[in-house]
Amino acid sequence: MPIDLLIYIVIAVVLVVWLRNTIGSKHGSEMDRSDIIERIKERQQQNQKPADSGRIIDLSVPQNDTAVIPPKAAMDSIPIEGGEDTAKEMIDYMHIDPSFNPKDFINGAKEAFPMIVEAFSRGDLKTLKMLLSDGVYTTFEQAIEDRKNKGETLATDVHVVKDCKIMGIKRIDRMAYIKLRFLAEETIVIRDREGNITHGNPDKLIAMNDVWTFGRDMKSKDPTWYLYETSDDVPEELKNPVPDSN
Repeated sequence: MPIDLLIYIVIAVVLVVWLRNTIGSKHGSEMDRSDIIERIKERQQQNQKPADSGRIIDLSVPQNDTAVIPPKAAMDSIPIEGGEDTAKEMIDYMHIDPSFNPKDFINGAKEAFPMIVEAFSRGDLKTLKMLLSDGVYTTFEQAIEDRKNKGETLATDVHVVKDCKIMGIKRIDRMAYIKLRFLAEETIVIRDREGNITHGNPDKLIAMNDVWTFGRDMKSKDPTWYLYETSDDVPEELKNPVPDSN
């Protein structure tokens, strides 16, 4: 074999490995979430015992004797946007709901984000139904139907959720709403009927900046925080296909 051909082969192999390690890896967000979905189903069906309302998704075994963390201590090292005003809103809420743990809430939100984005990409209405409020579900369902009518397919992979910050919390009657900012890296590809790429690039990571609001009925035994609003307030290189619902 000619030496120059051998060199080209070695370079090609190195490039393939490098691309797979940088663009093709998801840094944990590619985990099998089927067990999480089953837990959500069981919890929403039973709806008998109050659970930790600080979780969007119940990722752990419930602990009955967990000590309540003082609100100010619970806010230590919690990423927030809005400074003291946001911190005060969270502390006030934790006085009303001592079981709320902002750290658990953020961890749950970082799991919920890729689940919802990728379920929308697949057109997985069953999963979306369990995680979205009725209004947001209707918006997502219509967007998926419009996509089908156009003959388009969407492939979105959330490779990593780099940050999740609490922007504030509001209470309206018996509802609590928490606004979050997600910073994530995704690959997005939209194809037409013929399979041609019309938007995005499967080999290019896109930085996404999305603002979502989750809400929960404080009087309900269901601890699930459902998605009540999606939006973005920062110009992006490629807009997230997830529809705005505000």
